[in-house]
Amino acid sequence: MKQWIRACEVDDIELEDVRPFDYAGRCYAIYRSPDNRFFATAGLCSHEKASLADGFVMEHIIECPRHNGRFDYRTGAAKGAPACIDLKTYPVKIEDACVFIELDGP
Repeated sequence: MKQWIRACEVDDIELEDVRPFDYAGRCYAIYRSPDNRFFATAGLCSHEKASLADGFVMEHIIECPRHNGRFDYRTGAAKGAPACIDLKTYPVKIEDACVFIELDGP
C-alpha cells in the first residue's frame, strides 16, 4: 500500500542540491531543482550502488561520486557511462513547507 512519507523540510535542501533520505531500510535521494521544484529517486547509483547524495548536482543532472555516471533526476534516465540502468523515481508533494515522497509502506 502506497503512502506519503515526510522526507524533510523544504528549507533543508538548497536550490540545485540533493539530500539523502532513508526509510524502511531503503535509501532515497531528494533533489531541489534550479527552478525550485522537488524530485525523488532511488538513493544509490544503479552502476555500483554509491550514494547519490554524495554526488554533484548541475541543472537537472546528478553525477555519481564514484565513477561519474550521470542521471536526469526528473525522469531517472541514465545519461552518462558507466551508468546505463535508469533510476527509479518517486512522486513528490509539498505540504506545510515539508517534502513528502510516495512510497510503499513498511
